[in-house]
Amino acid sequence: MATLQLTHAPILNSSAQLLILPVNSAGMLLDPILTRAKTLYPDNYQRYYRACRDGSLAVGSCSLHKRSREQAGLNVSSNGNQPVYIANLVISDHPYHPVRVRWLTAALVDLQQQLIPLIRYQGIRHIALLARPLIYNQSRNEANHLTNESHIAHILPLDWYRDILPLLMQYLQDLPNIRIDIHLPKDITL
Repeated sequence: MATLQLTHAPILNSSAQLLILPVNSAGMLLDPILTRAKTLYPDNYQRYYRACRDGSLAVGSCSLHKRSREQAGLNVSSNGNQPVYIANLVISDHPYHPVRVRWLTAALVDLQQQLIPLIRYQGIRHIALLARPLIYNQSRNEANHLTNESHIAHILPLDWYRDILPLLMQYLQDLPNIRIDIHLPKDITL
């Protein structure tokens, strides 16, 4: 049984063996933490970007990437606490579009199926999940200036407590013998 822990700690300082980064299938990263991860883990970003451009990364999927280890340069000293794996959880088709329940559910199912062999055979025991891209920013929605009421109702953002957290609990709670830190923005209470 997995242990899920909500935290406000910075995810990029985490000692997790696997980072889960919610991304979109357009290849555009607007979240400041995701853009920082882009520079920290360029091998992951290049693979993610190529998959977006050639159309092989579908919404509702998860792309797992085993990082290549730095052998020289300034990153060698900090290699010990960097993640071994990065999971790109594709939760939207565009950075300005909200997460939908079916996309998040499909992506979590795909993630769960890819995590079980890593937990059993690779010894993964600590995972960190960035939750901020899952929580749709309402100001992005207001920037779209939508007027059609049926269209507005169709793209309503998911609520953290009512929609997103129960889905995370449902699909990640049953993973065997693992600690999952869910890194939340500071405006969400723990």
